[in-house]
Amino acid sequence: MLKERLRSDLTTAMKARDQTRVATLRMALTAVANAETAGTEHRDLSDDEVMDVLVRETKKRRESAEAFDGAGRSELAERERAEEQVLAGYLPQPITDDELAALVAAAITETGADSMRAMGQVMKVVQPQVGSRADGKRVSTEVKRQLSS
Repeated sequence: MLKERLRSDLTTAMKARDQTRVATLRMALTAVANAETAGTEHRDLSDDEVMDVLVRETKKRRESAEAFDGAGRSELAERERAEEQVLAGYLPQPITDDELAALVAAAITETGADSMRAMGQVMKVVQPQVGSRADGKRVSTEVKRQLSS
């Protein structure tokens, strides 16, 4: 399980005294624990659900780094980027632009979409195929590009 891998990697990082990795993995495990206890009863998350938590945390780090850069706090932005890199090691390889374009083209053909009004239908087909390998914003940009041409 991915959660067990995170725990064992945390132990290894603690032994190696890698403070950035320790802090990042603790934060990730806390986010997973919060997701497990959210709602009315405790439940164990599947690997896919743990992956979703890690994707959310990675996105938070990216957005925080951009905000810190905008505020002129480069040292904090670098720390956020370092945490993002640690989390990226647990995520699947990002989808390439060519793969994304091919998936969107196939979805447009499948749905018969011919205008921007059908963007939602195309997104419903593409998003499950892409999963956590691409950001939703990136997918929607590609759908818009192909539907407008």
